[in-house]
Amino acid sequence: MTIPAPLAELWRADLLESLHTGHVAICDENGELIEAMGDADALIYPRSACKMVQALPLIESGAADAHGLRSEHLALACASHNGAAIHTDPVNAWLGDLGLGDDDFRCGPQWPDDADANRHLIKTDNSPCQVHNNCSGKHAGFLTLNRHLGGSADYVDPDHPVQIACRDAFERATGMETPGFGIDGCSAPNFQTTVHGLAHAMARFASAPDDSAEARLRNAMMAHPELVAGEGRACTELMRAMNGKVAIKTGAEGVFIAIIPEKRLGVALKVSDGATRASECAIAAILVRLGVLDADHPATRKRMNAPVLNRRGIAAAEIRPSAALVQG
Repeated sequence: MTIPAPLAELWRADLLESLHTGHVAICDENGELIEAMGDADALIYPRSACKMVQALPLIESGAADAHGLRSEHLALACASHNGAAIHTDPVNAWLGDLGLGDDDFRCGPQWPDDADANRHLIKTDNSPCQVHNNCSGKHAGFLTLNRHLGGSADYVDPDHPVQIACRDAFERATGMETPGFGIDGCSAPNFQTTVHGLAHAMARFASAPDDSAEARLRNAMMAHPELVAGEGRACTELMRAMNGKVAIKTGAEGVFIAIIPEKRLGVALKVSDGATRASECAIAAILVRLGVLDADHPATRKRMNAPVLNRRGIAAAEIRPSAALVQG
């Protein structure tokens, strides 16, 4: 197996203090590798970076149209959101339209990352609900699909029709049979694939015709970057910086993907040590090199060649992409 490649570096003065390695795959519309670093065949969990794949059955089954879902709903189905009101209010309304409530979720409660929402819960002496879970939009999509399929309440069970549909969609998108699954933070199965397989799936989304389920999901993400993550988050800020022309999505443990329709390219990367600072730096560097992100945009500079401040606000170090990643 090919060893992981250097992706991001932490420099303090003139010393390389930390090195983040990992794997990168970039695929064309045919799913062929046009570039790879590290081991493109490394087996990974895509985690939340594959939410748009998990949302495919929501559209393909007819459930989305039957329930009148708009592009905002589709963006939330692909989201790892901050739990702000802009996220929880529409998800609660979505649940209400289904005649369901917070107890019907199977994702578990989570303190919101949004400062205002977090502060409100503390001031009112309330606990977070499942709707605050960053995956509640995805689970609202699962519940909608489940209503359409007539399944049981435990829609996260790996043998449930909802998850069987997700697995089928995942294998079609990645172009390979998944060797297994693990349980994600939101309790749903997360199916294994390779870095190449994940990039292959993203290339399918990038090159899909406008009337396809893939295109509807990618276009929803690009149209509503604030719903996909939230203020201050890399997904939201970098998609805004690219003016709605590229969809990107982070996943836990150092996974990041990009869907680039204009170039019909799919990108996937996995940082071996799971560091978010490295995955954000690496995806920004790749997008700059592919010519879809401005290296001087504030959202880029926040993550690539970005200062690391100490507790007095002094720039004490810098996170940089590796030379190999920049040069390609």
